[in-house]
Amino acid sequence: MGETKRTFSGVIGGLVGFVAMSAVAGLLIAVGITPALAISSLAASSTINAFENLPNYLKIDELSQVSTIYAVPNSGVPYELASFYDQNRVEVPLAAMNLFVQDAVVAGEDPRFREHGGIDLQGTMRAALAKFTGGPTSGGSSVTQQYVKNVLVQKCEVMPDPDELQACFEEATDPTEERKLKEMRLAIGVEKAYSKDEILQGYLNITGFGGTVYGIQAAAEYYFSATAATLTLPQAASLIAIVNNPEKFRLDEPESETNGAANGYAANKDRRDYILREMLKHKKINQADYDAAVASPIEPAITEPSTGCQTAGGAAYFCDYVTYQLKTDPTFGADEDTRMTNFRRGGYQIYTTLDIELQLASEAAIAENVPMTFEDWDVGAVATSVEVGTGRVLTMAQNKIYTQLEVAPGPEYTGINYNTDFNQGGSLGFQPGSTYKVFTLAEWLKEGHPLGERVDSARKSNWGTFQDYCDGPQNFGAYNPRNDSNEAGRNYSALESTIDSINTGFMGMAKRLDLCKIRDTAESFGVHRANGDPLEKGASSVLGTNEIAPLSMAVAFAGIANKGTTCTPIVIDRIIGADGVEIPAPVSTCTASVEPEVAAGMAYAMERVMTQGSAGVSYRNTSPRSPMIGKTGTTDGSKDTWMSGASTKVATVVGVVSVTGFDTNQRNVYFDSGQAATARHRIWPEIMSVANAKYGGDEFEQAANNLIRGVQVTVPDVRGQSVDAARETIEAAGFGFLDGGVTDSELPAGTVSRSDPAGGASTSTGATVTVYSSNGSQILLPNVVGQSLDQAKGTLSGFGVVASEQPVTDASQNGKVLSMAPAAGTPTAPGGTVTVVVGKSAAAPPG
Repeated sequence: MGETKRTFSGVIGGLVGFVAMSAVAGLLIAVGITPALAISSLAASSTINAFENLPNYLKIDELSQVSTIYAVPNSGVPYELASFYDQNRVEVPLAAMNLFVQDAVVAGEDPRFREHGGIDLQGTMRAALAKFTGGPTSGGSSVTQQYVKNVLVQKCEVMPDPDELQACFEEATDPTEERKLKEMRLAIGVEKAYSKDEILQGYLNITGFGGTVYGIQAAAEYYFSATAATLTLPQAASLIAIVNNPEKFRLDEPESETNGAANGYAANKDRRDYILREMLKHKKINQADYDAAVASPIEPAITEPSTGCQTAGGAAYFCDYVTYQLKTDPTFGADEDTRMTNFRRGGYQIYTTLDIELQLASEAAIAENVPMTFEDWDVGAVATSVEVGTGRVLTMAQNKIYTQLEVAPGPEYTGINYNTDFNQGGSLGFQPGSTYKVFTLAEWLKEGHPLGERVDSARKSNWGTFQDYCDGPQNFGAYNPRNDSNEAGRNYSALESTIDSINTGFMGMAKRLDLCKIRDTAESFGVHRANGDPLEKGASSVLGTNEIAPLSMAVAFAGIANKGTTCTPIVIDRIIGADGVEIPAPVSTCTASVEPEVAAGMAYAMERVMTQGSAGVSYRNTSPRSPMIGKTGTTDGSKDTWMSGASTKVATVVGVVSVTGFDTNQRNVYFDSGQAATARHRIWPEIMSVANAKYGGDEFEQAANNLIRGVQVTVPDVRGQSVDAARETIEAAGFGFLDGGVTDSELPAGTVSRSDPAGGASTSTGATVTVYSSNGSQILLPNVVGQSLDQAKGTLSGFGVVASEQPVTDASQNGKVLSMAPAAGTPTAPGGTVTVVVGKSAAAPPG
């Protein structure tokens, strides 16, 4: 409905009688309202030029509204995870507000709203007279004036600086004639710029209904579990009653002595019934409607609005990570405070990357296998999945209940997201253990070393000097890690070390590489410390001692599976603003971490970790299976255990960790589901089974032969040479030399008895050849087959001889040695035992 215009002559005619009332005119002057202003309040027409210098336009800014975070399931129907607001408001058009609401506002607050030009002169005079005479106070502000005041307050609310906000608020609500005059002048400007319907719509969307409830739609939902369109007559009148004095008339304090449930919400009812009488008086309702409405009790149905990520259930930590992304992305403002203010007030609809089906599988797998609390152990369990090639975070789960309270109500609660970095609401990170070895593997292949190349992987008390292009060669003294199953080491290939996660094998590989380059390769996959510090690059870092967030490792494994191209994590697919216009969402940045052929070599080794190595349990328990790569990790003392892997579609990292305090050896702890150390292998397959069924998976790129075996070279035969001569021969052939120490041999003491790989075998260039020298303690057993037993004993002098008989039919074999063990030519230490078999003819038949 548009504004009704009045003529200038009509206004002046009506004004003559008014000005004659000198007492009232003086009263207006006393409160700072001039007759000229009264003229403008009646007319508010462009034909009146007396107020050309007054502001004639008050911009209706966007109101603070609820922002909502959604997941989008397979059905395509968005599922609300959580909402956020400073003011619980949902803007709706006037057409979505029933006539009861509109008529209640006009009748109860401003009966002449449709006639005046912004100021209700009669109401203003009545209020001024009451103030001048000291009589009962009476409201005089029109709906337009109230709207102006609300807009001014809202302008204050969006100020990030609290001091500026307070000063602005005090100015907007200052109870002086000067402020009132300003409000009138702005109301006139609003009436010139907007229609009555636009003003009424704006008023009903902006006004407060108590607490954080703003606007008629949110008020209907909160107080009566209804909508602005479905409110009944008495409900509409009760809500409009609140507007007059929200703290006095609100309906969510049932224990109030003056306005509580026990007395039928008496204060609100008095005001409600007044509004109903005014609606009847102005013929907005009939007598029957009125009688029924005033007779009806006030029965609130309070629906607490949800705000914050605690409403997102098991996906609360994912939701929490989304809010931290909103804080850091410049799309939402110049700084963090501005971004969060915009988010909480901007009415955004945010559609995330969360895969609900996979999230539920992650939550269930953790719940089934790791308790929220455990005696004497602050146990944590995490699982996060990332889509390969896009960086979209699909899941984020952990074994705790999310809380927004500063102090957690119990050990099963936490507000810390174990999956993310510290500055994203996460922890200080966890050591990933051997899962970090994949970055040494990547650098190994980048530098041209094949998987088949062998290194010195024997355990050492001091590994000596490592190369470090950043800070120069480094010696780490007595750092001497053992292998998890106490494997001897000696001469493992890079492939063998990867399959069985041999610590000393990776130390040997690192000796051939550069520690700073290994760190650079890890960083190229997006890996960083969770606390924001640079990655450490000491010898121990090769085995995974940097504290890293699980999400970072999931991103890295997705990069390996994506042919070596890593995509930064994103959690938002689409953003719709309050105006319905799409806002550009943050995008993933994809960068080549290693060349595709290097990634193929990594995948070749990591597939075998799954099919024949340390991750075999996870592989066998996954169904359906697709081609998958993986790597396990166990930190010192089995404090933390990890299973990380990927198909060509989805990467998943699972960890069971010690969060704080006492570190527990997980091999000594048993949950209801089984050993704590193997819980990762029960959780990971459950998640990846769902992922494989939904996303499928392709074969990984075939690794080139030169990355698997390298250029094959024949190992020289150095048996019988001195150790020094053997070293010279082996190094001249392009191999690394390792002295394997002394061993039993028949060769002269001090000469080479054997090598690994053996002389004449083929292996890759640069591989380590381990050489063993003889102690001269053995001789080659002489051949005694065909000799008599006595002859054999003489020949084997110095050895114990044990004989057994075997029937023979050939008389020439009677009494002769048929076989011996060990066989002739076997190196054997003197004093050993040789077993011989002697033939015996069958007895001659009786004559």
